[in-house]
Amino acid sequence: MSEQVDMSDSSASSGGLVKSINWKQGVIIAMGVPILIVPSIADLSVTLWALSIVVWVVSVLSGFFLNLTLGEMCATFGVAGIGGSIQYVFRNDEKYKNKKLNLGRMIGSFGAWNYFVCWVPVIPIFTIMCGEYILTIFEFEMSTLVKTVYYLAIGIVMYAAIILMGRNGLEGGARVQMILTVITIVPILVIALAPVILGHFDLGLVTGEFTPTNWAWDGNGILIVLGTLVVAQWSAVAWESAATYGSEYKDPATDVPKALIACGLICLAMYFLISFCVYGVLGQAEIEANGATCLQAVAELAFGQYGGIIAVVLLIVGMVMIVQTAFLGAARTIQVMATDGNLPLVFSKTNKAGVPMNAMFFETGIGVFVIVAQVTSSQILAISATGFSIALGLASLSFIIARKSPRFKDVPRAYKVPKALYYCAYAMVVWEWFMLFPGIMYYLSVIDGFGISYVFIGIGVCFGYIPAWCVLQWWNHKHHPEVVCGINFDVSKDAEPTVSE
Repeated sequence: MSEQVDMSDSSASSGGLVKSINWKQGVIIAMGVPILIVPSIADLSVTLWALSIVVWVVSVLSGFFLNLTLGEMCATFGVAGIGGSIQYVFRNDEKYKNKKLNLGRMIGSFGAWNYFVCWVPVIPIFTIMCGEYILTIFEFEMSTLVKTVYYLAIGIVMYAAIILMGRNGLEGGARVQMILTVITIVPILVIALAPVILGHFDLGLVTGEFTPTNWAWDGNGILIVLGTLVVAQWSAVAWESAATYGSEYKDPATDVPKALIACGLICLAMYFLISFCVYGVLGQAEIEANGATCLQAVAELAFGQYGGIIAVVLLIVGMVMIVQTAFLGAARTIQVMATDGNLPLVFSKTNKAGVPMNAMFFETGIGVFVIVAQVTSSQILAISATGFSIALGLASLSFIIARKSPRFKDVPRAYKVPKALYYCAYAMVVWEWFMLFPGIMYYLSVIDGFGISYVFIGIGVCFGYIPAWCVLQWWNHKHHPEVVCGINFDVSKDAEPTVSE
């Protein structure tokens, strides 16, 4: 007889979150995602030249294989996105109740942590990006210390504004994002397309500079491409955030797939157009000269100095929008993990509107620390992308288990993806872990601005959670007996197992 899965036991559901949004609001909440191209469009263009356009398209397309299967789990189990799905599927207390280590809980929380690692740095990254664009507009120069204080001030303002806007629940946040979507999506498209319409686009820059000088499709070249795909998917696969709120949709069976497909198609068009037009307008030399603020150069070419400033100001508003999306998504991951005993229990608490305020404050503390550490936005992004690769592979593996395991075979699917995507999930596990992960390790070791030390930093950020998790389980065992523990500390005493279903 197979183990029955109690749907009411979902960590997301038990955390007090409110079913308050429909698929249109889910799309709106995730519509800041195309702005994620801003911090890495120059990095990829400098590394791969026009080949970067293909990398952006491939990354978005891979999201359909990764995110639709995620959507099935969110709609079926009522869990919140990647973090919630991995924890829910791997949690199998019956299997591990006589074991010293509950491996299922450890793997589940490890996957959720790596998802958190990819989202929580978004605010520091875009704080730095906003600061860079403002400095470029006004042609200010600052010392490193003054610039860090300047970035920190911007970050604190952003955090405070997002917490105030989000404290009353997601529904209100979606209304705010409706306004921000209108004034953001249009400007970034205008910035990309206006030079094309005005005759500044040169297709020869794309075709003539398709790959770097002396490029070869050898081991080095392939690993570089795989590494840039990891950096790109941090941005281009992030439209899975529409499924992060899977437990909060009014009708998950229809809302989740509609939101995901709409987000995917919008992102596919946006990422292609932006990368294609920017490269065709500026070319390799100009992108390298302008660096992270290359979109400002495109805007000024089309609209002149003052028109370009207005366009960039609206772009900065768009960065604020994606910051809110990331902040709310990461807070949900923290809340789900804490509810399951995989982060300190205090972060599981929600306010009357179902918003995890303590998780938000914890997230703010991490963001402030990252800003003060004086690392670049490119360095933060590449490290966090490493965690995303691990989390995406575990999400695909979770989907395979959810389809194969006797524990879940009798659970009715609120939404079911085509059978072909089940087999694609195996390919996605191999793709993320055995192709992209080695690629990002190589990228970190050889690309300018990094080095072998960043390989160890990336591994430490991702895998350092495991010993921390073991310490937390000991703490919960001592101080929170009401929380199911991932380590059975009493098994050696021939006592009744502390881990139960």
